[in-house]
Amino acid sequence: MENMQDKQFRAQILSEALPYIREYNGKIVVIKYGGNAMINEDLKMSVMHDIVLLNLIGVKVVLVHGGGPEISEMLKRVGKESVFVDGLRYTDEETAEIVRMVLAGKINKSLVNLLEGFGGKALGLCGIDGHMMKCCKENEKLGYVGKIIQMDTKVITDALDAGYIPVVSTVGYDDEGHIYNVNADTASAVIAGALSAHSLILMTDTKGVLRDRNDESSLIEKISVSDIPSLVKQGIISGGMIPKIDCCKEAIRRGVNKVFIIDGRVEHSILVEILSDEGIGTMFVGSNLR
Repeated sequence: MENMQDKQFRAQILSEALPYIREYNGKIVVIKYGGNAMINEDLKMSVMHDIVLLNLIGVKVVLVHGGGPEISEMLKRVGKESVFVDGLRYTDEETAEIVRMVLAGKINKSLVNLLEGFGGKALGLCGIDGHMMKCCKENEKLGYVGKIIQMDTKVITDALDAGYIPVVSTVGYDDEGHIYNVNADTASAVIAGALSAHSLILMTDTKGVLRDRNDESSLIEKISVSDIPSLVKQGIISGGMIPKIDCCKEAIRRGVNKVFIIDGRVEHSILVEILSDEGIGTMFVGSNLR
């Protein structure tokens, strides 16, 4: 049985969360879901639980997901080799169809089902629905890897207004009927900007931006976009973190209030970041919000 100390601790947590619940109530938060939190079943359940909880306290959550490992697995199953060019998956027409099948079919609907199982109302969407995500080729050498040229978020806002949690897979289209594989980080930044979201949260397999990559206690908790070039020059932001930071910068440029990179390997990391004083990752803000 719970003792008085435990009850007081729970009350303290709720008391601390109250101003944040007030701040986020009625606001749109876009969460880009990927990495280990998508593969590990316990973490997956934790994320789905947290998203439903946020929805129940009045936060308008939009979940944007990737699915690289499952796409690779399906390609392997059909005897097709995964080819990467500059870290991005080369996508011919056949691969694009498999991407659509895996992302918009298998992964998307399983996430919808999980959210519904936790008591949420969820609706699965992809970038083709409502002609949400119009694309052209990012680069000829990448095939049908999409660069978003037009974003229509009406289908997302309609779902939010009806009380649903939109679950968006990043499959795009063009007027010629081609299917595009769109990077989920990039898409989440564009979606968050188009929705004038209060926040964008990128779930990753890192603690955030570290001043010393070998020392997890060197987390930089807050970065202004104007500081990013200097951090790149110093080598603090490097390698695979650069495209993620570019997405953060792009979201801020498009009018998103705050962007967070958080550690998806930690249970309830979304709630800790949004609803507590401590936070858990690195927050990016515009130059005028220091």
